[in-house]
Amino acid sequence: MLLTDRRKIYSQIEIEQIRNDVLQQILKCGTPDAVEACITYARFLSLTGITNENYPLFIKVLEAGNHWVVDGLIGDRDPFLFLSSIQPNYNILESCFKLLTEKHPGELYPKSLSVVLGVLQATYNVPEDGYNIYRLTIYDLNTLGKHLNEEIGQEDSLNRVILDILHKIAQLKGMLGAEGLEGEDRDKEELAIHANEIMSHFFDDTKRLFQVIPQVLLIRKDYRNYEIQPRAEVRFEDSSIYDLDNMADDPYSDSASDEEFEEEVYEEEEVVESPEENLEPDPA
Repeated sequence: MLLTDRRKIYSQIEIEQIRNDVLQQILKCGTPDAVEACITYARFLSLTGITNENYPLFIKVLEAGNHWVVDGLIGDRDPFLFLSSIQPNYNILESCFKLLTEKHPGELYPKSLSVVLGVLQATYNVPEDGYNIYRLTIYDLNTLGKHLNEEIGQEDSLNRVILDILHKIAQLKGMLGAEGLEGEDRDKEELAIHANEIMSHFFDDTKRLFQVIPQVLLIRKDYRNYEIQPRAEVRFEDSSIYDLDNMADDPYSDSASDEEFEEEVYEEEEVVESPEENLEPDPA
């Protein structure tokens, strides 16, 4: 299909690019209108259900970050199991660590963080298998560990999941060769040691996380201070449009005002004319 104006013919590729640009503006949630559009889009995706073909769209909405949008996407589901129907792969894990990296502690909506942690927990439940899918680095561990909340302690559900993931990673062991650990084996051993260090600094009241994780990564923020709110949503049944529709269906309803009834009568009387007023005078 081609769209034309007086100066240019738009190809299908150009039309799709325009459509993609509009969707990107919606996903940025930079205005109340964009947030509302993104909420509707998220709810639509939620109703369609997540599959191996459309899961990248769900991840894009998660990356939008706005908690009203995320609520619309997740609905009543358990966020830890939100992506459980999709087999973990490199692209999903890369997106998860990207979210953890871009957001400061407290800046990631807890439901969004729960979705990410659910994926990581399933992936690294068998550490070797998870490592073969996505090879962690020390920076990745710091990115994960920074979302621990020292003020709450291990009783917090999010803290417990992060600690469980670190505990699994701490089980990675390199194969000791004749000349010591080298290459991938050495990387695994360093990851295991660092995961243990993060856990020990969290559990030990005499230590703090900034002693093992760069302090710049531990600056806490509040996600509520960095998102744009949608305008107040009104259910259709509570809207004035719904009332007007009801009055149109039932003109004799008590909700119809006397003013409107008088106006209708006035309009009818205005068009009624006496035949005598239109008679022409007899020229004779």
